[in-house]
Amino acid sequence: MTGTPAPSRTLLLACGALAREILALRAANGWDHMDLTCLPADLHLRPDRIPAAVEQAVLQHRAAYAQILVVYADCGTGGLLQATCDRLGVPMIPGPHCYAFFDGVGAFQTRQEDEFTAFFLTDFLVRQFDAFVWRPMGLDRHPQLRDTYFAHYDRLIYLAQTEDPALDAQAEQAAARLGLAYERRFTGYGDLARVLAAQAAS
Repeated sequence: MTGTPAPSRTLLLACGALAREILALRAANGWDHMDLTCLPADLHLRPDRIPAAVEQAVLQHRAAYAQILVVYADCGTGGLLQATCDRLGVPMIPGPHCYAFFDGVGAFQTRQEDEFTAFFLTDFLVRQFDAFVWRPMGLDRHPQLRDTYFAHYDRLIYLAQTEDPALDAQAEQAAARLGLAYERRFTGYGDLARVLAAQAAS
Protein backbone atom coordinates (compact mmCIF):
# COMPACT_ATOMS: atom_id res chain seq x y z
CA MET A 1 0.00 0.00 0.00
CA THR A 2 1.14 3.57 -0.73
CA GLY A 3 -0.09 7.06 -0.06
CA THR A 4 -0.99 8.80 3.19
CA PRO A 5 -0.90 6.54 6.27
CA ALA A 6 -4.27 5.76 7.82
CA PRO A 7 -4.32 8.10 10.85
CA SER A 8 -6.01 5.66 13.20
CA ARG A 9 -4.37 2.38 12.25
CA THR A 10 -1.44 0.64 13.90
CA LEU A 11 0.55 -2.28 12.57
CA LEU A 12 1.80 -4.88 15.01
CA LEU A 13 4.86 -6.36 13.35
CA ALA A 14 5.38 -9.49 15.36
CA CYS A 15 7.20 -12.76 15.71
CA GLY A 16 5.02 -15.61 14.48
CA ALA A 17 5.51 -17.30 17.86
CA LEU A 18 3.29 -14.59 19.38
CA ALA A 19 0.47 -14.61 16.83
CA ARG A 20 -2.00 -16.63 18.89
CA GLU A 21 -1.52 -14.48 21.99
CA ILE A 22 -1.74 -11.17 20.09
CA LEU A 23 -4.91 -12.24 18.29
CA ALA A 24 -6.46 -13.30 21.62
CA LEU A 25 -5.64 -9.95 23.22
CA ARG A 26 -6.89 -8.01 20.21
CA ALA A 27 -10.19 -9.89 20.19
CA ALA A 28 -10.68 -9.63 23.96
CA ASN A 29 -10.06 -5.87 23.96
CA GLY A 30 -11.72 -4.88 20.70
CA TRP A 31 -8.53 -3.41 19.24
CA ASP A 32 -9.94 -3.40 15.74
CA HIS A 33 -7.66 -0.55 14.65
CA MET A 34 -4.59 -2.75 15.13
CA ASP A 35 -3.49 -4.99 12.26
CA LEU A 36 -1.13 -7.92 12.71
CA THR A 37 1.66 -9.01 10.39
CA CYS A 38 3.96 -11.83 11.51
CA LEU A 39 7.43 -12.83 10.47
CA PRO A 40 8.28 -16.54 10.52
CA ALA A 41 8.77 -17.92 14.00
CA ASP A 42 11.70 -19.99 12.83
CA LEU A 43 13.80 -16.84 12.53
CA HIS A 44 14.53 -17.60 16.19
CA LEU A 45 16.69 -20.45 14.98
CA ARG A 46 18.87 -17.82 13.25
CA PRO A 47 18.48 -14.66 15.37
CA ASP A 48 21.16 -12.86 13.35
CA ARG A 49 18.57 -12.63 10.56
CA ILE A 50 15.86 -10.99 12.67
CA PRO A 51 16.99 -7.32 12.41
CA ALA A 52 17.17 -7.36 8.61
CA ALA A 53 13.81 -9.14 8.32
CA VAL A 54 12.18 -6.60 10.65
CA GLU A 55 13.72 -3.69 8.74
CA GLN A 56 12.47 -5.02 5.43
CA ALA A 57 8.96 -5.43 6.82
CA VAL A 58 8.92 -1.95 8.39
CA LEU A 59 9.99 -0.37 5.11
CA GLN A 60 7.40 -2.40 3.24
CA HIS A 61 4.47 -1.38 5.46
CA ARG A 62 5.25 1.98 7.01
CA ALA A 63 3.61 4.09 4.29
CA ALA A 64 0.24 2.50 5.07
CA TYR A 65 0.25 3.01 8.86
CA ALA A 66 0.44 5.90 11.25
CA GLN A 67 2.25 3.71 13.78
CA ILE A 68 4.19 0.47 13.78
CA LEU A 69 5.03 -1.48 16.94
CA VAL A 70 7.67 -4.20 16.64
CA VAL A 71 6.43 -7.04 18.85
CA TYR A 72 9.76 -8.70 19.47
CA ALA A 73 12.09 -8.66 22.43
CA ASP A 74 15.85 -8.74 21.78
CA CYS A 75 15.53 -12.46 21.00
CA GLY A 76 19.23 -13.21 20.85
CA THR A 77 20.20 -10.38 18.48
CA GLY A 78 22.66 -8.87 20.96
CA GLY A 79 21.08 -5.42 20.81
CA LEU A 80 21.05 -5.27 17.01
CA LEU A 81 17.25 -5.38 16.78
CA GLN A 82 16.91 -2.45 19.19
CA ALA A 83 19.49 -0.51 17.19
CA THR A 84 17.59 -1.23 13.98
CA CYS A 85 14.30 -0.11 15.49
CA ASP A 86 15.90 3.05 16.89
CA ARG A 87 17.31 3.89 13.47
CA LEU A 88 13.93 3.29 11.83
CA GLY A 89 12.09 5.28 14.52
CA VAL A 90 9.77 2.44 15.55
CA PRO A 91 9.26 1.17 19.12
CA MET A 92 9.69 -2.44 20.19
CA ILE A 93 8.83 -4.40 23.32
CA PRO A 94 11.56 -4.14 25.96
CA GLY A 95 13.20 -7.24 27.39
CA PRO A 96 15.71 -9.94 26.50
CA HIS A 97 13.18 -12.44 25.08
CA CYS A 98 9.53 -13.48 25.20
CA TYR A 99 10.04 -15.52 28.38
CA ALA A 100 10.85 -12.28 30.17
CA PHE A 101 7.93 -10.22 28.96
CA PHE A 102 5.43 -12.99 29.58
CA ASP A 103 6.80 -13.38 33.10
CA GLY A 104 7.14 -9.61 33.49
CA VAL A 105 10.60 -8.24 32.73
CA GLY A 106 11.14 -6.93 36.25
CA ALA A 107 10.06 -10.16 37.91
CA PHE A 108 12.06 -12.26 35.47
CA GLN A 109 15.25 -10.32 36.10
CA THR A 110 14.73 -10.50 39.87
CA ARG A 111 14.49 -14.29 39.68
CA GLN A 112 17.52 -14.79 37.44
CA GLU A 113 19.92 -15.51 40.26
CA ASP A 114 17.75 -18.44 41.32
CA GLU A 115 16.63 -19.52 37.85
CA PHE A 116 19.73 -19.25 35.69
CA THR A 117 19.80 -23.07 35.55
CA ALA A 118 16.21 -23.25 34.28
CA PHE A 119 15.10 -23.99 30.72
CA PHE A 120 11.93 -22.10 29.77
CA LEU A 121 8.96 -22.93 27.57
CA THR A 122 5.94 -20.83 26.61
CA ASP A 123 2.62 -22.04 25.22
CA PHE A 124 4.01 -21.74 21.71
CA LEU A 125 7.17 -23.67 22.52
CA VAL A 126 5.20 -26.42 24.22
CA ARG A 127 3.09 -26.83 21.09
CA GLN A 128 6.15 -26.67 18.85
CA PHE A 129 8.63 -28.47 21.10
CA ASP A 130 9.80 -30.94 18.47
CA ALA A 131 10.12 -28.29 15.73
CA PHE A 132 11.86 -25.63 17.82
CA VAL A 133 13.78 -27.59 20.45
CA TRP A 134 14.13 -31.32 19.87
CA ARG A 135 14.93 -31.45 16.16
CA PRO A 136 16.99 -28.23 15.84
CA MET A 137 19.23 -29.46 18.66
CA GLY A 138 19.66 -32.77 16.82
CA LEU A 139 18.18 -34.79 19.67
CA ASP A 140 15.98 -36.76 17.29
CA ARG A 141 19.15 -38.07 15.61
CA HIS A 142 21.57 -38.05 18.53
CA PRO A 143 19.59 -38.42 21.78
CA GLN A 144 22.80 -39.04 23.69
CA LEU A 145 23.61 -35.33 23.31
CA ARG A 146 20.81 -34.47 25.74
CA ASP A 147 22.96 -34.93 28.82
CA THR A 148 25.67 -32.75 27.33
CA TYR A 149 23.36 -29.94 26.24
CA PHE A 150 21.45 -29.87 29.51
CA ALA A 151 24.23 -30.73 31.95
CA HIS A 152 23.95 -27.32 33.62
CA TYR A 153 20.14 -27.17 33.75
CA ASP A 154 18.18 -28.55 36.68
CA ARG A 155 14.56 -27.82 35.73
CA LEU A 156 12.15 -26.86 32.99
CA ILE A 157 9.83 -23.96 33.82
CA TYR A 158 6.69 -23.75 31.74
CA LEU A 159 5.51 -20.14 31.64
CA ALA A 160 1.85 -20.72 30.81
CA GLN A 161 -0.17 -18.07 29.02
CA THR A 162 -3.39 -20.07 29.30
CA GLU A 163 -4.99 -22.62 31.59
CA ASP A 164 -4.83 -25.69 29.39
CA PRO A 165 -4.38 -29.14 30.97
CA ALA A 166 -3.36 -30.64 27.64
CA LEU A 167 -0.50 -28.15 27.25
CA ASP A 168 0.47 -28.73 30.87
CA ALA A 169 0.76 -32.45 30.17
CA GLN A 170 2.82 -31.80 27.04
CA ALA A 171 5.15 -29.48 28.95
CA GLU A 172 5.64 -32.04 31.70
CA GLN A 173 6.42 -34.67 29.05
CA ALA A 174 8.97 -32.28 27.49
CA ALA A 175 10.67 -31.91 30.87
CA ALA A 176 10.87 -35.69 31.19
CA ARG A 177 12.35 -36.01 27.70
CA LEU A 178 15.04 -33.50 28.65
CA GLY A 179 15.69 -35.17 32.00
CA LEU A 180 14.71 -32.05 33.96
CA ALA A 181 12.48 -31.41 36.95
CA TYR A 182 9.18 -29.79 36.01
CA GLU A 183 7.69 -26.53 37.22
CA ARG A 184 4.69 -24.63 35.91
CA ARG A 185 4.09 -20.91 36.40
CA PHE A 186 0.96 -19.23 35.11
CA THR A 187 1.90 -15.82 33.70
CA GLY A 188 -0.99 -14.93 31.45
CA TYR A 189 0.14 -12.44 28.81
CA GLY A 190 2.33 -10.43 31.18
CA ASP A 191 4.00 -7.33 29.77
CA LEU A 192 2.73 -8.16 26.29
CA ALA A 193 -0.79 -7.22 27.39
CA ARG A 194 0.38 -4.01 29.04
CA VAL A 195 2.48 -2.87 26.09
CA LEU A 196 -0.29 -3.56 23.59
CA ALA A 197 -2.84 -1.78 25.79
CA ALA A 198 -0.59 1.28 25.98
CA GLN A 199 -0.11 1.20 22.22
CA ALA A 200 -3.87 0.89 21.67
CA ALA A 201 -4.51 3.86 23.96
CA SER A 202 -1.99 6.01 22.11
